[in-house]
Amino acid sequence: MTRPATESGTGVFAASRARIADRTLRTDRWWLSPLFTVLGLAAFIIYATVRAFLRTAYWVPDYHYLTPFYSPCISTSCAPGASHFGHWIGALPSWIPLGFIALPFLLLFRLTCYYYRKAYYRSVWFSPPACAVAEPHAKYTGETKLPLIIQNAHRYFFYIAVIVSLVNTYDAIMAFHGKTGGFGFGLGNIIIVANVILLWAYTLSCHSCRHIAGGRLKHFSAHPVRYWFWTQVSKLNTRHMTLAWTTLGTLALTDFYVMLVASNTISDLRFVN
Repeated sequence: MTRPATESGTGVFAASRARIADRTLRTDRWWLSPLFTVLGLAAFIIYATVRAFLRTAYWVPDYHYLTPFYSPCISTSCAPGASHFGHWIGALPSWIPLGFIALPFLLLFRLTCYYYRKAYYRSVWFSPPACAVAEPHAKYTGETKLPLIIQNAHRYFFYIAVIVSLVNTYDAIMAFHGKTGGFGFGLGNIIIVANVILLWAYTLSCHSCRHIAGGRLKHFSAHPVRYWFWTQVSKLNTRHMTLAWTTLGTLALTDFYVMLVASNTISDLRFVN
């Protein structure tokens, strides 16, 4: 419907904007991108939620494979050997995920990520769903009120994500374990290490990391080390969207492979020990 000229609004409904009755004049399939985004995010959220609460097939004792959805596992409810950092607390009720200490912060890190904001603002909230397509909201208050004001805490979630990445790196090192003890190497190690490398790339490509590296420097020549780090992070930053999606895939793949091996559905392809 065409809004009355006296009605106030913001964005496309501002008094200074042209009054166009149609939501968009685009004739292409602009809705495909937000649709695929919703399907992709929904698929990962459903899978990750089910696996996080399932509490089965997350640890392979023979090779020390631990799925990232359960790391770090610090409860006495964890499978024997899965607690690489010891038991900090006792048994957990069945409705609490064993990876509860890291999962909420990783979720907040992704939710407040600049790329993911764009993704779900457009695909879920339709704010706006695509370029040159009017959003259904009458006004926009920005990220100044709850819950969106939490977006401003993104850099603090980044710090925690770095710590979790270090934990995942330690898990990947511990996974080089043979069935008879000592060093071992299998297909699972390749999958786990590849996932950790991509998680580091996604974490370091974060806009907050780029700002931390060189955002407040006035003279790069006076800080050559930070300038070099800033240039490397900037290169990764151009691939932040690709890494955001790739790491969702590698997280699910790593967990799925560990689940198959842990449940004896398949055997790990071993190269050494």
